[in-house]
This record gives sequence, structure tokens and C-alpha cells, in this order.
Amino acid sequence: MVSLTQIQEVPPRSLLLLVGPPGAGKSKFCQQIALKSLAVDRPIIYVTTEYGPSDAESALREQGLGEIEPGLLNFVDAYNETVGGSVPDRPDTVCADCNDLSSIDIAISKLKERIGKKGILVFDSLTSPYLFNGSEILRFMRQTLSRLAARGNAVVACIDERCGKEEDLVAMMSLSNGVVKIETEEGRRILNVVKHPRMEPTKIEVPVTVRPHVVASYYDTEHVRKEVEMAVRGVKVTLRPGVGDYVNIAWRDLIFWSGMLWDPKRFPTMMYELTKYSENPSNYDFDMRSVFPWHKRLLIKLFMPKNFSKVKDMRKIFESSFKPQYTQMRIATVEYVDGISKTDEHYIRGYEHYECWGFENVGASLGLMKTAMMAGSFKGMEKLLGGLERDWNAVEMKCIGLGDPYCEVKFVPGEIDELRDSLEKDSSVIERVHDRLMEHILGFLLHERPLMERPTWGSGVHIHEIQHVTAAPLVNERLQMVFSMGGARAGKILGERLLESGLGEQDAVKRVINLMEHCKVGKITLGETVRIKENCERFGMKTEQPSCYFTTGFLNGFFFAVKNLHVKETRCIAMGDPYCEWEFR
Repeated sequence: MVSLTQIQEVPPRSLLLLVGPPGAGKSKFCQQIALKSLAVDRPIIYVTTEYGPSDAESALREQGLGEIEPGLLNFVDAYNETVGGSVPDRPDTVCADCNDLSSIDIAISKLKERIGKKGILVFDSLTSPYLFNGSEILRFMRQTLSRLAARGNAVVACIDERCGKEEDLVAMMSLSNGVVKIETEEGRRILNVVKHPRMEPTKIEVPVTVRPHVVASYYDTEHVRKEVEMAVRGVKVTLRPGVGDYVNIAWRDLIFWSGMLWDPKRFPTMMYELTKYSENPSNYDFDMRSVFPWHKRLLIKLFMPKNFSKVKDMRKIFESSFKPQYTQMRIATVEYVDGISKTDEHYIRGYEHYECWGFENVGASLGLMKTAMMAGSFKGMEKLLGGLERDWNAVEMKCIGLGDPYCEVKFVPGEIDELRDSLEKDSSVIERVHDRLMEHILGFLLHERPLMERPTWGSGVHIHEIQHVTAAPLVNERLQMVFSMGGARAGKILGERLLESGLGEQDAVKRVINLMEHCKVGKITLGETVRIKENCERFGMKTEQPSCYFTTGFLNGFFFAVKNLHVKETRCIAMGDPYCEWEFR
């Protein structure tokens, strides 16, 4: 019977491709192959495109890597330079950029020349360079990876399933003489050996242990207090005195859909669950009722419903607490739908919803964040008001994206059968949304056309709605990479499109800075550095290190495409600095 160890023994002159959804265990499989090779003093070139060499080395040590002979383990860091991260000064590392496949080829060649003997190349993963370069990755596989294998080395690479065109994945598999498909199912990892140079096709199962995920809060408590006060008391509170509290929905969509495009399998589910958690008021480190004057707190205690099962109670809580918030934050025009609502099944209808506006008839429901926010709020408010513990969920049943004239959301205190399918967006739909978004943005940049403008609510939405997207990477390391890489890809696309239109470098830079200021990203100063005051990505949050993952990725991708420059964030308002700042390098 074939064992996992046999599959992980990649013979010389072989190119093994690992295929599977994000989170299936492809990176761990690569690490185990590296460990087995190092154990027999077989030199490794480890290419990282979704994390840095220090993260790879830490993961290897967690799995048992001890002291090794110098020169055995070497890295190509194709991550940090791509997203504007700190590039470590390591003698065992050569840097490259996912935007530029030739730079990865050159880095691998440098290390091969330095090592001077045959070994194994671990490439984790091809997803990032594929998303930047498209089908050019096929030429890279033929000219770099296959050539390396033909010269007596072993090569193992992985790729996320459904990250692009199906025909490209088929071509990648045909270029490989070993293919292993990996997936997880009910506490087990299934490895389907499609082909292998030393064994017949087979399938094996491996038990896996899932570690519990702990979510922490990174919001500034005073900032949250002000937002809650504005929402529940109708008090006008200005959070960003310099640029105002409303951000153009095009910028919010650029952040969100760049992340969705990068990881369509897991991103929507992670965002839904994290948003539900963060919007649950029982998770705050203060009682939100404390912002009310005493007489209103008394009225809440006496007359506010203790649970939201009945139609009359849900309508009451919606009309008193949520409808005013939708108006103040310019989210949508909303109404509770009495005609179809019933006990423990409630419907809310929205017109001109910011999440869906501008994406008519793309073929999917698009409202995800606000539905998750309200589900989390219902759960927390029931606990605070009546001590009831119920897990509310929400799913969009009608949507502008589906061709409907309005969006309509179903709320249920429990599981919803349609939710899982709703969260798992087809990659072709995501590409259509992203293409439509780029049309809007390039229309503004090149032809001064207005961005997505709603008849009633205009183009702005409150910064609170942006922050529920941009806070997610602070509690999930995977999302840090997704937002960084998604931002870099978006910046690269815009930079390339502007140059292709005939604009010069300086004009392209000027127009993108104008776009960011028009969208109220923050107050921007461009000189020897890029400075953004009141940056919407990190305003009202606290971190110990620079953490503007999307903005850094976006600036890095844009300036690399336009000026062949990289940037690095050196100051961040989340750290207490007066502004966020990026240095060129």
C-alpha cells in the first residue's frame, strides 16, 4: 500500500504539482518534502510567494527542523518585495518579485550557481505569480521549472485550485510528470495521486487536527464609543476632521474585491465570520448601553424586546436601532418586509445598497459584509438585553447583482441552507465584478467620468463600513497576505492600464493620487515619501507595527508598474504616528 512518505519522496528529474483549495495543506506538504530532503543533506531552494523566508523557516522548525549544515537551505523571497514588506538581510536569501517572472528565474539561477550541486526546488506557491502574470506562468514552468528538473533536480510546486482559468490549470498539470490533488473533508486530508513518476494512481487519507482560532480586537475603544454614539443616539460625531468620515464606495470595493479575487474559496467565508464576531456588541470591552443617558437606558430595559423572534419585536428593534444607522452611514434605503417575514425568519429590503451598486446583473448576490454585521448585532443584542444565546445568520435572497431591482436579506437565528452556496462565489463572477470595477475607476482616471453614484445616497459610505473590511487582516494572518497581494495586483493593473493609454509616468502618478484623494482615502502628500493623514485603512485601530496591508500592496504594485520602484511602510497611525508613511526603495 502506498504511504504518505512515498508520495513525498520526489525523485530527480521530476516536477510534482500539488493542486487543491486554499487551506487544504499544500504548504505543509511542501514543508514535509523539504524536511525529508534536508534530513539526507539534499540542498533546498525554497521559493516563497505568500509569506517570507522567516515564516517558512519557523514552520519548518515547528515540524522538527534542527541544526543543519550552512548552505543546505536557501530561499527565494518573492513575497516581501512584491507587497512592500520588510526585506530581510539574509545570506541564504535572494529577493524577487511576483510581478516579474524573470526576476524569480534569475534568483533561482543565482542560488543554483552558489549551491553547485543537484537538489530540490520547493515553490510555494505558483498562485501568486499566476494571478499577476496569467498564462505567462506556463512559459515559466517550461523554461524554468521543467528545465531545472531535466538537469537532474527535483521540483515540487503548488497551485490553488480555481484561482484562474481551468484550461491553464490543465496545462500546468500536463507540464508536470507528477500531480497530487489535495482536499480536506471531515477531519481528514485526502491525497489523490493523479500521476507520479514512480507509482500508479492512488488515493490515501491522512487525519488532521484543526486548531481553534482565537479572535482578538484591534479597535481603539474610544473610536468604537464614538461610532456607537453616532449610530444609536443620532449624535453627529466627526471622526476624521481633516477629510471627513465618508469614503467613496469605489475604494471600498477595490479593497474588498481585490481580496475576493485573490482567494475566492475562503475569503468570503472568513470575512463573513470575522465580521459577525466583530459586530457583536457583547464582545466589546464596554457596555454599548453606557453611551445612552440614564432615562433612555431605563426605557431600553423596560420596553426593548428581549429577543427578536416575533415579527413585531424584530420590526421594533430594526426601526429603532438599525434603520437610523443605515441613513446616517449612507448604506441604503431600507425597510422591514412585513408581508413575507414570520417568526424566526425576517426579511429586510434595501435600495441603492453600497455593496452591490454598480455591479448590476453580474450573476451573483454581492451583499456580504452588512448582512454579517447585522447578524452579529442581533446575536449580541439578544444576549445583552435578555441573556439569550442564539447564533443569527443572514443571506441575500435578492440582489442588484442578480438583476433584481433591490436587495433583500433573510435573517434567521440558526443555520441557513443557502448561505454556504452564497458565500462560495464562482471565480468567473468575481472576475466580472473586478472588471466592472476597473471600468469605473479607469473611466474616472482617463475620462473624468464619475465613479459609482447612487441617486439618493451619492458615492460615499461611512468609514465604519470600510473598517469592517480593513480590520480583518489584523486578526487573520492569511488575510494579511490576501489583502497585501490583492492590493499589489490592483495597483499593478491600474499602473499598466494608465501607461498603455499613453500617459507618462508622472501623469499616471498624479492621476492615481487624485483618485485616492477624491475617494477620501486620506489627506495625501507625495514627495520623497508618500504620506497619508487619517488613512481610512487604519483609522481608529491600534497595532504594534505598520499594518496598512492593502494600501502598502496597492502603492507597491502601482509604483513598480509605473516607475519600477518599491515602497515600504515606515510609519502608521495605528502605531500612534501622526500619519502613515511609505519610503521608496
